Amino acid sequence: MRRLPAEWEPQCSVMLVWPHDDTDWAPCLEQVAAVYAEIALNIIRHESLLIVCRDIRHRSMVMSQLESAGADLSRVVFSCAPSNDTWIRDTGPITVLDGDTPKLLHFKFNGWGDKYPHHLDRQLTRRLHEAGVFRETPCCSIDFTLEGGSIESDGNGVLLTTRRCLLSPSRNPGLDEESIAALCSVWFGARRIIWLKHGLIIGDDTDGHIDMLARFCDPHTIAYCACEDTADVHYTELQAMAAELSALTTDEGKPYRLVPLPLPAPIIDASGQRLPASYANFLIINQAVLAPCYDDPADEVALSRLATCFPGREVIGIPCRRLIQQHGSLHCVTMQLPAGVL
Repeated sequence: MRRLPAEWEPQCSVMLVWPHDDTDWAPCLEQVAAVYAEIALNIIRHESLLIVCRDIRHRSMVMSQLESAGADLSRVVFSCAPSNDTWIRDTGPITVLDGDTPKLLHFKFNGWGDKYPHHLDRQLTRRLHEAGVFRETPCCSIDFTLEGGSIESDGNGVLLTTRRCLLSPSRNPGLDEESIAALCSVWFGARRIIWLKHGLIIGDDTDGHIDMLARFCDPHTIAYCACEDTADVHYTELQAMAAELSALTTDEGKPYRLVPLPLPAPIIDASGQRLPASYANFLIINQAVLAPCYDDPADEVALSRLATCFPGREVIGIPCRRLIQQHGSLHCVTMQLPAGVL
């Protein structure tokens, strides 16, 4: 039976596409590379890491940087492939399990609805597979536009997503909720899809990726972005999303345990735009959770609440103010590979 494993299930590796000077990170490359190095160091404490570099010269630079930071490079696999950007959550493979056998699904990527250049990113998974990066794991290309950040799985056939994203006409025009649900049943073994109508993080240009809004922490627990400040622009939408979540029930007919995550104070870029700082954009790895932090008093509140969601896992804060300058955060720049892929 096919299923999309939950993120907390055993992993063999996490993928990163390292920033380079042909990406939008060019103006702040040194600073953002330092964030990536901190992410890398914390991942390889718990599992292996797959880093995609632009070319051999770039790979040498990344290796030197990690060595200087004290990284154990024996736990890092390097590969080279050109990329437009570094958001591997959305450009990389989504791994399903057929029984115990992993299979990579390569969905179409169109730059979040043709918002950004993507001619290299849409080929990234195929190029890595053809280069043998994923060993013997098969890869199936699917003629459907889907980003990894747009779906959440509880590992038991329940998917969580948003209508705003999956039903966006800029991705798969002509397909309605029923059609997409049927396809998700085939690809992911989805028995049930929870479609959230509400939820908004200002500055998120993905049309409402679920990984910025609400996340499964176990089959009965959902951590979500909450807003109690009536003066905040997020208040109406996030209150409506909280009401939707409160009305949900598990397969056993019981309400989900809901854990609210605060919003940090507004972070504004040089153009005056509010940036999408969300604590829901955490990454679950073996024995740990990497959580985004924004140099805000709410960081400690978010870390404390996430710790209650993941007993037995270390919750590690990662400074992500630099990442949100390009409208994404920690989960967006990573993609886990379940055990068996490498």
